[in-house]
Amino acid sequence: MSGHSKWSTIKHKKAAEDAKRGKAFTRLTREIAVAAREGGGDPEFNPRLRLAIDKAKASNMPNDNIDRAVKRGAGVGDDTVVYEELTYEGYGPNGVAFIVDTVTDNRNRTLAEVKHAFNKAGGSLATANAVLWQFDQKGYIELATDGVDFDELFLQAAEAGAEDVIEEEDTYVIYTVRESLHEVEQALSEAAYTITDSKLTWVPKNEVELPRDQAMQIVRLHERLDELDDVQNVSNNLSLSDEVLAELAEA
Repeated sequence: MSGHSKWSTIKHKKAAEDAKRGKAFTRLTREIAVAAREGGGDPEFNPRLRLAIDKAKASNMPNDNIDRAVKRGAGVGDDTVVYEELTYEGYGPNGVAFIVDTVTDNRNRTLAEVKHAFNKAGGSLATANAVLWQFDQKGYIELATDGVDFDELFLQAAEAGAEDVIEEEDTYVIYTVRESLHEVEQALSEAAYTITDSKLTWVPKNEVELPRDQAMQIVRLHERLDELDDVQNVSNNLSLSDEVLAELAEA
């Protein structure tokens, strides 16, 4: 999973860009609404909603926006917009497998936009389950490294049921089995760790390596998909080389 975690370089870069143009609020609003719809509007009894609200506050989203998103998801008030979660599978150039998680209020629009992004890059959408079997869905927890001892975190995370803890440049990433995400997240929160992100993500069972130019084609498709308003998360099975990472860091 250490290779997969390198994609956080792109994720962090995108998060900064999204924050600048306000797109982060759009994604957070939808995340809050879906969480409230699935688990109710009380964050005290809805871990997913609680985390979504925490992320929104960390991004300086106004409280009124948060409250409206919660009410929308819980079916309270006059706002009748209903969001649904949809997952698309596809192949990029050179057969690299992609999974695209979306939250949308118009599935026809979302399908058309995702399909166009693949076609423009020389890829294509795949039929259901054609790609999913190449990935495992894992719990993903991220926290800042400031003031955190890696060895202590590793022991506490493992005791709570985590599978792996990876140290990156300025973050620690904890992976769990799908069913243990909230349990591990709660244990770390109770141990006073500040969690900056927590979600389910797709981790490839086997990664593929490509020459630099071909790898950059995949990175561009990844970014193009991630720029779509309805897309919440993009995963693929490309192994990022140090050469490509260095180029991305300079971009």
